[in-house]
Amino acid sequence: MLSDDYVTGLVDGEGSFNVRVNHIGRRAKVELKFSLKLRHQDKEILDELKTFFGCGNVYIQRDKRANHSLCYRFEVQNRKEILEKVLPFFEKNSPKLPSRKNDFELFKEIVSLTMQKPLNLSKIQNLKQQMHWGLAAYGKTVCAVGTQSNFKK
Repeated sequence: MLSDDYVTGLVDGEGSFNVRVNHIGRRAKVELKFSLKLRHQDKEILDELKTFFGCGNVYIQRDKRANHSLCYRFEVQNRKEILEKVLPFFEKNSPKLPSRKNDFELFKEIVSLTMQKPLNLSKIQNLKQQMHWGLAAYGKTVCAVGTQSNFKK
């Protein structure tokens, strides 16, 4: 059985809170996802995460690049499950890593915005652009490095 501290630490190291905005014609759809990827040797931990949260699924993730091994991914995409299970857990057990904590807070705000009608896409896009600032070291940032929005005082 996984402990709250173990899950929080695992998510700090390997987890991700993601938002994707799909434009379909004149309509837009906001997709939410909480996920965690591990090597195939650790798939059992992902199965335990599914039990721990009482939701989500575990998928195989094949990567044909030479320096990558077979992985599995636990993910929750169902909005109701995110609202009722994922968000409450992380509100009580906040990520410790500053970049992951920042992503969770932005994710939580975006989830809240998706419940409002009409959908405020510009605000959702603005918050989405502030996510994953920890990737800047790898050249994968989604907003300009060094801008005031990247730094917490």
